[in-house]
Amino acid sequence: MVTVDGAVTPRRWWSIHLRGHFLLFDGRPAPVYAPRAGTLLLLAATLLEVLRLAAVRWLLPPTPLWLLIALLLGFGLLLVPALAGVTLPQLGLRPWRDWSPTEKSYFLQVLVIANVVFPTVLAAPLASQVGQAGVPAIVWNVFVPYLLFGFYQELVYRGMLQVELVRRWGAPIGIVVANLLYTFGPLHWYYFASSASFAGPMFAAIFLIGLFFGVLYLRSGNLGIVATFHAIGNAYLVASLRPLHG
Repeated sequence: MVTVDGAVTPRRWWSIHLRGHFLLFDGRPAPVYAPRAGTLLLLAATLLEVLRLAAVRWLLPPTPLWLLIALLLGFGLLLVPALAGVTLPQLGLRPWRDWSPTEKSYFLQVLVIANVVFPTVLAAPLASQVGQAGVPAIVWNVFVPYLLFGFYQELVYRGMLQVELVRRWGAPIGIVVANLLYTFGPLHWYYFASSASFAGPMFAAIFLIGLFFGVLYLRSGNLGIVATFHAIGNAYLVASLRPLHG
């Protein structure tokens, strides 16, 4: 921290552990790439979603869901640098050693809080699901695939779409448009077949959560943080709400 007279003073230790909760991360520059690479990022995101829809329609249930999502995520991680020439660290997938102290502290705090709050709040439905399907079924049919699916969604909708739309149109418009596509696009359009009393609250919740993830990603520049939080929420909510049979 720099004072008015130009002297550098150490940041208070407690501020490192609080700054993340106010989205006060050390600023990181937006990724710099050619406009053609941005167009290819949008093309790659579209291709991934087309592949996902086709895979879900034609390869399930013979192919295990966890394997299908793992293959899609792996393909996406290869496609970004291969097609668009944009590196994964440019999109915010940086190794742990390159995270700032604020990023590390915020990540670990939320990780602990989420793994206390979710099992506590969802204890009854989780226990019911485990009793009906068993732990292995919950782990392999829900936790593993939906953890991976959280990473996939963030790679496509924040790491690829939002980055390019923010570059083109600025942060407010780019975040909102990317989040509208995330909320009402192919990921969640099955809610349109539900009753308005159910679809309305679901769309509202998805939009608000997605908006938070979009702002968190913009402020931190760390796709790993956002993807992990999304993955944990995915896994717990689906495990507690979706009917399963062992």
